This record gives sequence, C-alpha cells and structure tokens, in this order.
Amino acid sequence: MTVRTRFAPSPTGYLHIGGARTALFSWLYARKHGGRFVLRIEDTDLERSTAESVNAILEGMTWLGLEYDEGPFYQTERFDRYKEVIQQLLDQGDAYYCYCSKQELEAMRESQMANKQKPRYSGLCRERTEPREGIEPVIRFRNPTDGVVEIEDLIKGKVVIKNTELDDLIIARSDGSPTYNLTVVVDDADMDVDYVIRGDDHLNNTPRQINILKALGINPPKYAHVPMILGSDGKRLSKRHGAVSVMSYREEGYMPEAVLNYLVRLGWSHGDQEVFSVDEMIELFELENCNKAASTFNQEKLQWLNHQYIMNSDPAHVAHHLSYHLGSLEIDPTDGPDIVSVVEAQREKAKTLVDLAKVSEFYYRDPVEYNPKSAKKAFSGDAADVLAELSSSMETLTEWNREAIHATLESVVNKLDVGFGKVGMPARLAVTGGAASPDLDLVLFLVGKDACLRRFAKAIEFIKAAA
Repeated sequence: MTVRTRFAPSPTGYLHIGGARTALFSWLYARKHGGRFVLRIEDTDLERSTAESVNAILEGMTWLGLEYDEGPFYQTERFDRYKEVIQQLLDQGDAYYCYCSKQELEAMRESQMANKQKPRYSGLCRERTEPREGIEPVIRFRNPTDGVVEIEDLIKGKVVIKNTELDDLIIARSDGSPTYNLTVVVDDADMDVDYVIRGDDHLNNTPRQINILKALGINPPKYAHVPMILGSDGKRLSKRHGAVSVMSYREEGYMPEAVLNYLVRLGWSHGDQEVFSVDEMIELFELENCNKAASTFNQEKLQWLNHQYIMNSDPAHVAHHLSYHLGSLEIDPTDGPDIVSVVEAQREKAKTLVDLAKVSEFYYRDPVEYNPKSAKKAFSGDAADVLAELSSSMETLTEWNREAIHATLESVVNKLDVGFGKVGMPARLAVTGGAASPDLDLVLFLVGKDACLRRFAKAIEFIKAAA
C-alpha cells in the first residue's frame, strides 16, 4: 500500500516556521517510502481565510522545494460532501441538533467552573426530539460516554483518553457550515491519508476525530504528533523569536536548503550529524527518531548552517539565489562580471546572501564613497601618483587576466621602488571603496579593465580634491 501524507494549512496567514516543519516532516516521510504528499487548504474559516494567505503558503512551499503530488484541494469546494456526511451521522443517531442558546452555554460553563469541573457541554439536547422556536441549531457529534480512545502515536507512544473526558463537539454551525474536526476527518478518509503528521497542539483533537471515524466505519490513519517549537526563553515560538513568514528568511538572505536543514533538526536527529543534504534527509528520516520533547529555536544556529551552505554548495546554485538579492540592490547581475565567479571570490565573507550581495556590490557598481579610516591611510602621501602610474601601465594591457594584472602590479612596485602595500592599498580602495575583498589581482580581473581605469581616475580626483 502506498504511503500517503498530507499538509493541511489554514490560509489565515503566512507559512511560518512551525507549519513549514510539519510540511517538511510529512513530505520527507512520503518521499522516504515512495509515497504521495497531498496539499490541502483548510479554508472553511471564511472570515479569516484569504487568497493572499493561500499564495503565501504556496510561495513558501515552492521556495523550500516541498513539491506536492496532489492538490491543492480546497475545503470550500467540498461543502456538499461534508453535508452528506453530517446527514449520515444524523441518520445513524451519531449526531443531533443542539438548540442551547449562548446564554445557556455560558451559564453551564460558569456553573461547572464554580464546581471546579472541566468546562464542557453537558449533553442537554442529546435526547431532545422537538425543535426550539427562534433558535437556529448547531449539530453535535454524539460522543461515546464510556470506554477509552487509544492512540498509538508514532512519536509520543501510546496515548489513552477516556471518553468521559470528551464532550459532544459541534460538527456543523448554526449556518450549516462544517467545523474543523468534521472536515479534517472526511478529507483524510476521502483522500486515503494513512499517516497524519502534525503539531502536538492537535493531540487533543485526535481522540474526537477517531471517534467520528469509527462512527463512519472508517479505520483511523496512523498519527504522529510533533512537539512544539519554543523560543530561546522557553516560551512558545512567536514573531519576536523568529516565527515569521518562511519567505522572510528568503528576504534575510537564507538558502532554502539551510532552512530545511535547520527545520529537520528541530525535533529530529541522526546521531551527531548537523548538516544534511535533502537526499540524506529523505534517506535517514524516521518518525521514531523524532524528539518527544519540545525543540528550541536558535537563530545563531540557523545562521551558522546558512554559512555552511553558502560555502559548500555548488557556486552556480548559490549564484541563482544571490541574483535575487543583487536585484534588491537594483543590480543586474548580467551587467558585469560572471556572478558564479563573484560567488567563488566572496562567499567566505558572508553568513547570508544579503551579506554576500552587499560585499559583492562593488563588482557591479562604482563606489560612491570610500571607507574613511581606510582612505586616511591608503590615500595619503603620493597615492595619486601611484594610482596614475598603475592606471597608465594597465591601460596598455592587451590581455586582461590575473597573470597579466599581477605582473603589472609587480612592475609598478619595482618601478617606484616601494613596498607592495604602497601600490596595493590605494588600488584596492579605489576599486572596492573599502568592501571586504579577496586577492587584488582577482578583484581587478573581475571588475574589468574599463571599470578599473574609471575608478582609478575617480580616486585620483578624490585624493587631489582632499589635499
């Protein structure tokens, strides 16, 4: 039998870190077992669900590379099916109309709390046979009143819930619209989902959903509830901890593989290994190796991982993602040196792609200013004459390569009878403006002959104007 997993976000906001981890674990499990990964959009909350949120979820999954095999399916397109199942439960006697008013429900709740009882629906309308004038009823599931629900959770182990702990939940609102616990059951059954991997904040829903499935004569799927993610202060992850849109990590310069690698380690491990390729994640992932305890989000660890990916990934792949960030600086990476060569030259100096774009800007754009501290030293004395000599010598070069550039630098050093720094320091500052950069001959080669000569002339004017 083919393994089928699903990711079922509600489109009431962006795809955040917790949701992305759930999607990743479900995706990995399907890929590990040659199964199918289904995307379902749970958009029955008509007031809060938006098309923008749907797009944000799809965009986030695409950026992360979590391709789905089926879907996206939208719950709002399945209302007729939910009504059919609700009617089936009514006909079987496994659901009933509840006419309790809001005031009665509130009074019920206050009384229970005053008696130190767990607030829950008392079943007042369980045996009601006549409608109540002036009240549009909800429909409740008739939960069993005895026995237990046993959940063989693939992460948490065996979980046993007494049915007396569960009340008769609402499966259809007074306007007829279905509720979450009903729709998720119907969808998982209709879509043949046999592994439900989700956050453990859903664990209290699971026994209710199992009881509905049993009432419908459907075998429940296997469940795996992943512990929540905490911030560094031990509290539930929030925006101040980094629980922002997955796409914000793109804006901050993270590689999608680094985010995936970090997410998979938030709650799963394979020995002491920290860095995993996507293929390794698929090969090694097992639900049994997921942590039972909550995980702690660590921004520094994510940044460290990102640097590893910038350093060790195929330069062309890094360049593909870097081009977006150069574009954010209004730089066209095709108008200048080869971006792959720029990545190879600069990536040691960057923890994020935003950093890499900033330290690479000078390759594509003449400096508008010079680092004051560097200029005070590099542009002092006869630096203007040195740059003029260097510019004159380089202008005659017929071959623009690292060997010819290095030879020219050496010849100017020898001609002026000075140390290499006397030539190299003003030349580097003139070309880079003070940005971190690799070997000077590589810098000059990548910037290009015409741009170097133009920048030398500009620096000479700056030095003379400051004198």
